[in-house]
Amino acid sequence: MINLPTSIDKTQALLSRENYVCDRSLATLVYLALTLNRPVFLEGEAGVGKTELAKVVARALGRRLIRLQCYEGLDASTAVYEWNFAAQMLALRAGEDVDLYDDRFLIRRPLLEAMQPDAAGPPVLLIDEIDRTDEPFEAFLLEALSDFQVTIPERGTIVAPEPPIVILTSNRTREVHDALKRRCLYHWVDYPSFTRELEILQARAPEAAQTLSREVVAFVQELRNADLFKNPGVAETIDWAKCLVALDAVALSPEVIADTLGAVLKYQDDIAKIAGSEATRILNSARAELRQRQ
Repeated sequence: MINLPTSIDKTQALLSRENYVCDRSLATLVYLALTLNRPVFLEGEAGVGKTELAKVVARALGRRLIRLQCYEGLDASTAVYEWNFAAQMLALRAGEDVDLYDDRFLIRRPLLEAMQPDAAGPPVLLIDEIDRTDEPFEAFLLEALSDFQVTIPERGTIVAPEPPIVILTSNRTREVHDALKRRCLYHWVDYPSFTRELEILQARAPEAAQTLSREVVAFVQELRNADLFKNPGVAETIDWAKCLVALDAVALSPEVIADTLGAVLKYQDDIAKIAGSEATRILNSARAELRQRQ
């Protein structure tokens, strides 16, 4: 079992070894969550690294990652468990003398699975995009996150011997109830600064040339000021750089930007707005900003 980090600096170093570049405030939050067994609530725009943090924490600590992808209509029974009805019926038809609520008929869904630690320790439970669910499911989570227990009517209450490491994410498509947030350590994950985003890109796409990386980050930073329907996140910055490397690009040009805008912008209206002379203007502005940084 990998020991938990014993300081904020060691937490930041642990994340950095997995190529996750974050500021000290987020590293502090992760350290406190691991030390105090408190859930983490990460809110921010899509593509800024919220989901990735859960994956990195799981890898860094050698823990299982259990992901509950939220959606409208998700209910407690779907998130906790199901009974294998088909297997139960087969057992009955075969004349077996069995308990229909035996473990072999129990299908563990993410919340129940997260209550079962293994030799590596409690797993990391990622409750992704909680803002997509309904308020009744939020209310159910209050009990689960307060006491780290779930109830199966046929089996009773199951309590986690050790609390899982819980990370909730929200893209803020709606406001999540304060009662749920109060049970968590909260952090708003914003778009990074130029320097931080360049660090992230160099960690995640080291094959990109220095000049290309700087121009990509500067261009994306300018794009976020362009009043788009959906601003590109850090994930798009990384994807775009990797696409450019695959095309053997060593620097940006109006032509290569026009050919690859679909890697960084995901809505046709945004692509149409930026294509052509606007892309050239943004590139020139980005290069002027880079010259000032030198």
